[in-house]
Amino acid sequence: MAFLAAPLALYLTIVIGPALYSFYYGFTDWNFLTGEANFTGLENVERLVQDADFYAALQHTAIWTIAGLVISVFGGFWLALGLSKLSVLNRAIKSMFFLPMALSLVVVGFIWFWIYRLDFGFLNIVLRALGQEDLARAWLADSTFALYAVIIAWGWQQIALSMIVFLAGLTAVPKDLIEAATVDGARFRHILNQVIIPSIRPATGVVISLALINSLKSFDIVWVMTGGGPFGQSETLAVLIYKEAFRNYDFGYSSTIAVALFVITVVIIGGSMIANRSREG
Repeated sequence: MAFLAAPLALYLTIVIGPALYSFYYGFTDWNFLTGEANFTGLENVERLVQDADFYAALQHTAIWTIAGLVISVFGGFWLALGLSKLSVLNRAIKSMFFLPMALSLVVVGFIWFWIYRLDFGFLNIVLRALGQEDLARAWLADSTFALYAVIIAWGWQQIALSMIVFLAGLTAVPKDLIEAATVDGARFRHILNQVIIPSIRPATGVVISLALINSLKSFDIVWVMTGGGPFGQSETLAVLIYKEAFRNYDFGYSSTIAVALFVITVVIIGGSMIANRSREG
């Protein structure tokens, strides 16, 4: 066990330690500029309960999480299922679809920022070419579409990760069962529901967990593309934490929001893992 001492000490120092500090500072009025951190009890919690910006960011995070699950689970599965049936240039096509995972979310954000541009963005160029001039707009500056535009950009990368996990899971599907069911005249939907989906349940659990974690902590791509705007319409909890800390220099209240996000994440991820284990049992 001695060989675990160094990495365990490092983990405690850079992960557990800062997390515990966040819990503590969540009950203070710590101001980074002055360095003062006076204990205020539940004052930040009371502020959180009454903060309209927190509830708006919570709603946006919830929308992001639900959309992320749909994109990851359904989009990734069907893409993987389609690619698994290809034989010609199989590896090249898979690599092309996996390419977004080689990019950081900051780079992905910049790519889609230019796609959504009003004047010469690719999306609006296509719409104008199709004679849909009225649909062209500044997507990231529109309060109705900004959040969903960022989610689509994020999903472009996330679906690649889900695809790879599902492709690995599909290799565990018993081919003899599929062939037997096909010979017996079973329809594709029956093979899908009775053979394929039950066989990839472990992979589905991994995809769901990754989608939940990545959507709940979404920050970098939002910050690059919209900064949480317009008017906070694409602001997630992670973005709100950053703004309170590094724009308002209210690290105490920022820590309170971070603790709230931590609790929400533990509850959701824990519930997902329990539900997945119960299905497997």
